[in-house]
Amino acid sequence: MKKLFIAAILSVPCLGFSAFAQTDYQTDSIFIRKIFNTALGDGKSYEVLRHLTQDVGSRLSGSPGAAKAVEYTRDVMKEQQFDNVFLQNVMVPHWVRGAKEQGYIIDGKQKINVPIAALGGSIATPKEGIRAKVIEVKTFQELRGLGPEKVKGKIVFFNRPMDPTKLNTFEAYAGAVDQRGAGPSEAAKMGAIGSIVRSMTTRLDDVPHTGSMRYASGSPLIPAAAISTNAAELLSKTLKDKPNTEFYFKQNCETLPDAPSHNVIGELKGSKTASQYIVVGGHLDSWDFAQGAHDDGSGCVQSIEAVRLLKVLGYKPNNTLRAVMYMNEENGLKGGVAYADSAKNKNEKHLAAIESDRGGFIPLGFGIVGTPAQKAKITSWKNLFAPYGLHEIGPGGGGADIGPLAGQGTVLLGLIPDSQRYFDYHHASNDTFDKISKRELELGAASMAAMMYLLDKYGVE
Repeated sequence: MKKLFIAAILSVPCLGFSAFAQTDYQTDSIFIRKIFNTALGDGKSYEVLRHLTQDVGSRLSGSPGAAKAVEYTRDVMKEQQFDNVFLQNVMVPHWVRGAKEQGYIIDGKQKINVPIAALGGSIATPKEGIRAKVIEVKTFQELRGLGPEKVKGKIVFFNRPMDPTKLNTFEAYAGAVDQRGAGPSEAAKMGAIGSIVRSMTTRLDDVPHTGSMRYASGSPLIPAAAISTNAAELLSKTLKDKPNTEFYFKQNCETLPDAPSHNVIGELKGSKTASQYIVVGGHLDSWDFAQGAHDDGSGCVQSIEAVRLLKVLGYKPNNTLRAVMYMNEENGLKGGVAYADSAKNKNEKHLAAIESDRGGFIPLGFGIVGTPAQKAKITSWKNLFAPYGLHEIGPGGGGADIGPLAGQGTVLLGLIPDSQRYFDYHHASNDTFDKISKRELELGAASMAAMMYLLDKYGVE
């Protein structure tokens, strides 16, 4: 009978013998339950996020709000008595929006106001604004096919929606965001004098969603803005009926010299291999007209909370555990690069890094970037997460801020929340604290703490 039992275990590919040999399921499940109980019964993340979003507010890199956020999150981790809290210097881009933008559709003598937002990194329009006929396209190929003779002197309107049939809204975003990032330069190459883009959201509303764009080397610089999805629908319909319709917009943004800022780091020292690190993090910056509750205040407070939960439960980590608030993910990624460069220069071995940058919605699992063996090992812990609804644990993405650590052999994990509503708020003024569910936020923090615990206890090799 014993031989039959062993044979049965070895025949189950989804678990494998190593899963039984390397984990103490009963001990681990009891401790993970304590993590979730503490997060849900005595969590601190929601109130920390309340202050970060409502009292500190918007936090675009280089702004006074970003500086306040650095001080606030540093003080939170000090008050929670992390073993060590410190700032890491980083120079960041400093783009400012200026006075509120104006935009409207000109249909004959009628002017229809349009919700509009300058794209991060864009230049300003002339003081009087820009008024021109509009060319609507959905792809760069379509734009190039028109040629300079049809585009010169006009405003190019990129109107390719996020694909609503994609169940993974991040996949839909990836399929549309090139219009925002590279569209202005593509339009400028054809002689356009301005560029507007449909907001990156699956929702039809009157809220413009900003985001970063990049001017191609050698390409003329033209002003670029996003318009709301309802405005995009209206403009497209108007152009079909009246091809000579014009558009006007005015924006006052500018790029200032790079500014000094910081990543904020708090840690619990390892008891065995303190020179090895496991990181949880989110990005501290947000767009200038948003509170940045889902993007990415939630990821920051969840990361602080994940380390705090292990501390208050008396867990003594083998490796040093860090919560990192990265600066400048939105328009430069300077914080993530600076952190990875510092780790390399100091010969710090980072075993694993977890990022939360997909909103504070109910957690579903983790995406893993690593070797096949590392993915298999982490996936073998699925049964420990199953009671909490985390079933999506397997190959996937890590996160932008932790991405630069990949070259140093670090296993990367991204927290995967439900994504269906994320792009309702992404990069928009409605990304506010009232859109956060306290319980869902706390479940995400507990999930990250549980994963950090298992990574620390069992390693990644």
